[in-house]
Amino acid sequence: MGKLINDGIRVDGRRADELRPYRLEVGVLKNADGSAYIELGKNKIIVAVYGPKEVHPKHLSLPDRCIIRCRYHMSPFSTDVRKTPAPSRREIEISKVIREALEPAILVGEYPRTAIDIFLEVLQSDGGSRCAGITAASLALADAGISMYDLVAACAAGKVDGTIVLDLSDVEDKEGEADMPVAVMPNLGVITLLQLDGILTHEEFKRGLDLALEGCRRLHEAQRKALMERYFKTAPNQEVE
Repeated sequence: MGKLINDGIRVDGRRADELRPYRLEVGVLKNADGSAYIELGKNKIIVAVYGPKEVHPKHLSLPDRCIIRCRYHMSPFSTDVRKTPAPSRREIEISKVIREALEPAILVGEYPRTAIDIFLEVLQSDGGSRCAGITAASLALADAGISMYDLVAACAAGKVDGTIVLDLSDVEDKEGEADMPVAVMPNLGVITLLQLDGILTHEEFKRGLDLALEGCRRLHEAQRKALMERYFKTAPNQEVE
């Protein structure tokens, strides 16, 4: 491929510090305890949460807390080339990564001997699906009424053509020099996920981390807005203080 950045403009028309267009919606599935939907760029991901509920088999339960189970799955039609429906090693790994990014935000001690199941279905993939999935899964947990310290928002930064950029698209992820997904609880300032694929200098790493955290803060505002639209709709002519 040619250059991915020309005169400060990326292949999709964004500048280095711009997110792709996004949309968040809460409560999209009536049969789940909590659900959410996210579009980030061309990513389209739906998340369902079930629980807290009794653990089966019972020997897996813990006496002092709940267990969190997560399944990230890409639909066969989510990529350019049809994907096998069977879970891949990458999907199993991302399932673990998402669970570990969300678990610090959940008050697991409030639900002993139970389980919370999180299902993420990628309907369309466009790079950065793990970050988009974490952002939507956090909303689905809140929609299910799960006690949480804070929402978790996730965004990636990376290096493309020697430039640190925010929210890599699929082509930037594949052709770029580095990718750094980050998840954070913005109100607490606690990072729950930090990965790096590639090589960055100390200065590039700091710039990328700052950029990713700023992206997380923007998505966190979108999360709050989505929850407000779902649960605090005002009556006609009624103002919100």
